[in-house]
Amino acid sequence: MTRPARGPNRRHFALALPSALLTAGCAAPRQGTGRPGDPIVLTLLSHYSSGVLKKALQDPVDEWNATHDRVKVRTKAVEFTDLLTTFMVRQAAGQGADIIQPYCLWTGQLVRAGVLRPAPPEHAEEIRRGYSAAAVGAASVGGRVYGYPTEAQTYALYYNARLLRAAGASEPPRTWPELETAADRTTRRDRYGNTLVQGFGLSVYDDSTTVGQTLALLNAAGGTFVSADGRGTAIDSPAGRSVFELEHRLVTGGASAPGVNVYQAFPSGQVAMVISAGWWTGSLRPLMGADYRDVGVVPVPVPRAGDRPATLSTGFLLGVNTASEHPREAWEFLRWLNAEKSGARRVTRMSALQVSVGSLTGRADDMRALLGRGGDPNLRPFLDALAYAVPEPNVPGAQRAKTLLRTNIEALWTGQQSVEEALRTTRRQVDQEVARPW
Repeated sequence: MTRPARGPNRRHFALALPSALLTAGCAAPRQGTGRPGDPIVLTLLSHYSSGVLKKALQDPVDEWNATHDRVKVRTKAVEFTDLLTTFMVRQAAGQGADIIQPYCLWTGQLVRAGVLRPAPPEHAEEIRRGYSAAAVGAASVGGRVYGYPTEAQTYALYYNARLLRAAGASEPPRTWPELETAADRTTRRDRYGNTLVQGFGLSVYDDSTTVGQTLALLNAAGGTFVSADGRGTAIDSPAGRSVFELEHRLVTGGASAPGVNVYQAFPSGQVAMVISAGWWTGSLRPLMGADYRDVGVVPVPVPRAGDRPATLSTGFLLGVNTASEHPREAWEFLRWLNAEKSGARRVTRMSALQVSVGSLTGRADDMRALLGRGGDPNLRPFLDALAYAVPEPNVPGAQRAKTLLRTNIEALWTGQQSVEEALRTTRRQVDQEVARPW
């Protein structure tokens, strides 16, 4: 829905969102006139602008509007690629929406710019109590919570069981040596040397693939991208070096072809394994049809047997604008949407919304209830990963830092930089970016 930044490639890209900068949600309530007794009308700005995503959000908004007379909600949406710019431009023009849904990577920047309002104590406590630590961390800056986590995307290893079996592998890899062996064995070429099947799908398609899969491996190796104090990068470390060396071997050995779009190649059986986020399951099922039975998901492989699992977590949040004239009412709506239990399974409306479009929230209790018998078993590894995932760093310069990391990863994959050069350049550029005043 995350090419943060273009953003996580997410579900929204697969749905081909329209290019109009701003579209109003259907069944929008009439704007208040300001007369006594006229309802308060809150605006909610998100990236859910098309297809199933737009309807999935509009349904609970319509429910709220039908059952609440004093406060109404009107949805507006932009494409994900325009979302951060729209937040900043509208804020500067004094036209910021009451409620906004940013990518969690931007939280630090939006807080520094005075766009996001801290959650009131009672809401912050509800969020800390109800969500996974990774989801809470992604929605927080400096220990303060700034919104209700909505989507929570963890990363895991997708694999094509048919391709693995054909290469003599009865089980998906659990360690990096097993990953490399399986990638080599499943790679196929024609007689001219053209790649027919990639063993492991490294891809320069967007930030969420290029950077997301690298950070998932980095976390699995016990490393981090940004230092604990948020003042520099920590990727130039033994863990970071091991990840870059692994990817370099996969590319130079021919098991990975970064120029291939894995979002097209994996569903067509041209990639045996790839690391991606849980949202992709909702796209793979309709794309692959009966062939989806060959798809399995396991945790991101770790460097050595016995290592503790870890992976990357990304997400979005719903927060209240500092410029809103009705913050109490806005938080009231957000609690109703994200914390109040409803329906036969007694889950939050946001959890039901996300599962309906093949995604997850950071509320593990809701996810277990919704992914019971009959659910897609491939979503369960992503749910399990909520317990050990590491949130994407959201310091003020995080988006630019991510873009710089992507550039250097691609330079490594294409042979323009060595492992040492890529690590050194990333450290220098990212340190400069996160250290500058915002």
